[in-house]
Amino acid sequence: MGGRDWPGGPAKTPFTETPSQRCALEASRDCNKDSAPSSLPRSVIFRLSHGGEVSADGNCLFTASQRAMMAREMDAPELRRRTVRRFSEDFVSGSDEEKEVINDVIRHMYSPDLKNGWGIHVVQEVKLLAKKEDRVNLDYAIDELVQLGMQREMAAESIYKERCIPVNDGPSWAKYMSISGSTDDEYDIITLQYTEEGLLSVDENREGHAAAFGDDIAIECLATEFKREIYVVQAHGSDAMVDEENCVFFLPHRPRSEICEVPFFLFMKGTGWCGAGADHYEPLIGHPSSLVSNEKFAVVL
Repeated sequence: MGGRDWPGGPAKTPFTETPSQRCALEASRDCNKDSAPSSLPRSVIFRLSHGGEVSADGNCLFTASQRAMMAREMDAPELRRRTVRRFSEDFVSGSDEEKEVINDVIRHMYSPDLKNGWGIHVVQEVKLLAKKEDRVNLDYAIDELVQLGMQREMAAESIYKERCIPVNDGPSWAKYMSISGSTDDEYDIITLQYTEEGLLSVDENREGHAAAFGDDIAIECLATEFKREIYVVQAHGSDAMVDEENCVFFLPHRPRSEICEVPFFLFMKGTGWCGAGADHYEPLIGHPSSLVSNEKFAVVL
């Protein structure tokens, strides 16, 4: 259950993530008729309250989703594993055309063409995967180039691009999204940052603590796995709040299968240099409320 026709759009009134603030949203329900109880209304109002802060450790999508679903029977690592498994199963069963579309999206996000895109981005990132067991040999190869007179960052870029796995298709995305920043991970994430002038920095993630941040593909896989729509309340602005010059958007992520549960909600807010977009998830707890109108709306109280 959940609305396939929820309106997006701005809300101009102030929004903060304090528990006393509430968002009221109306969704159209369009559950599979065979699985939807006949007593359920076609529309419902959800009042959303902030579900608390979560650690900004790269696992926030899964931690926030676990809290938003109030899924006490599973933890964030289990949600990550189920997300990757759902993606892998669907990717293998997809057509060649579907796989190529997904591969294109992944390449755009994690292995971008550095000759393009500079009208939109000031910094672009390339993600590579280094096996933990290979880190010593990679360091040795980098040091060899440094001994030959190459700058450390240039040497690291050369070796990592030559010997590590680029995140540029479905199978490599699954490896990437499995990384939670724990010692049990098979791979470490290497991040190469570029400006239009060339290499900016190399994040070698030497401690292996970097986790794969949940992206739109992961959210859609979560929605499909649990047969629930996921609505992201996204705040734009340097402080991730809404004021007179900024907006809140309600972004739907629909499962690729039937919808058999009520939607759940996430708050996406900007932190650090990515504040103009958003890069951190927190949970919103949905409380069904009385139907007050047949008109669809999205307001902030």
